[in-house]
Amino acid sequence: MIGYGFMGAAHSQGWRVAPRFFDLDAEPVMATIVGRDAERVEAARARFGWQRSETDWRRVIDDPAIDVVDICSPGSSHAEIAIAALDAGKHVLCEKPLANTVEEAEAMVAAAERAAARGVRSMVGFSYRRVPAIGFARRLVQEGRLGVVRQVRAQYLQDWLSDENGPMTWRLDKTAAGSGSLGDIGAHAVDLVEHLTGARLSAVSGTLATFVEERPLLGETVGLSGTASEQRGRVTVDDAAWFTARLAGGAADGAIGAFEATRYATGRKNALRIELSGSQGAIAFDLEAMNELQFYDATAPAGEQGFTRIIATEPEHPYMANWWPTGHAIGYEHAFSHEVVDFVAAITAGTDPEPSFADGLHIQRVLAAVEASAAAGSAWTPTRRES
Repeated sequence: MIGYGFMGAAHSQGWRVAPRFFDLDAEPVMATIVGRDAERVEAARARFGWQRSETDWRRVIDDPAIDVVDICSPGSSHAEIAIAALDAGKHVLCEKPLANTVEEAEAMVAAAERAAARGVRSMVGFSYRRVPAIGFARRLVQEGRLGVVRQVRAQYLQDWLSDENGPMTWRLDKTAAGSGSLGDIGAHAVDLVEHLTGARLSAVSGTLATFVEERPLLGETVGLSGTASEQRGRVTVDDAAWFTARLAGGAADGAIGAFEATRYATGRKNALRIELSGSQGAIAFDLEAMNELQFYDATAPAGEQGFTRIIATEPEHPYMANWWPTGHAIGYEHAFSHEVVDFVAAITAGTDPEPSFADGLHIQRVLAAVEASAAAGSAWTPTRRES
């Protein structure tokens, strides 16, 4: 695994727990964790349960004992590591968004296609697909319970940047992160809408905003042992993104979507909200109540209609039969265990896991189209290249 920060911790939990609750056809061995700082990555190794630590990811790629490379590092490093790993015959799980640019993502897809011809698998880590309530919502859409989806509303609201004196992090540097709220959390909203409906965002009209243009540098950045610095760094990403979208295909062909992503929504901690409105029903989901799904059946008698609160903790709901007795909730970290389950199952079955690198490239094109639209004054901008 490359990287040991927030996502490194989450992915480590997934690899550690998945084989203890699910019957996998191969036993994952947590061999090596990689980071640039030897002392910190060794501490992460001990904490997260890896066998060894390493400071050079190239040595891991060259190690014949390694079968899988899990990339949890900043987006600026994804393309180089993933392409090298795939070309070396390693299966690759890569955190979202797939890359920082469309061009990088295209190169990664080309590498994935070369590798697939040799039986090497790749997947991009949109973990919220694996929340049981989302899986159940997708099933309802596929069964036609919503009819034709006409409208989509998707928000991802956080507030961890609302303090203007909060320090600079790599997520605020376009060189490292690629984009701000748009790519960091907006990508999740786009992926979930497409996953639920089977549709693609075909064109977008977007607006971006940066509210705080400078922030204090972390002390360690200027050699002050991690304390706050008087020096300030320039924020080069968006703080918030809004865009409307046209959808094509699937259950939402011809639908219109409204999307928002912000890390300045004061009081909202991790509110990923999806609402689909169809001709025969509707669903609503909020990650801050991740074990619940709201379902509206418009075909019920008029006097009985209303949103029904479904607690998605029954054995009939995706993944839940492997966890606790009925009614017992699961949490954020379980989605990463489910991600490992699906990835390992695809590798051992010799099938292509989802979402693919090609799916990740499409999301990258959507993000790029939103940025281009915002730069052009919110003009409608296609998300795919003309042939």
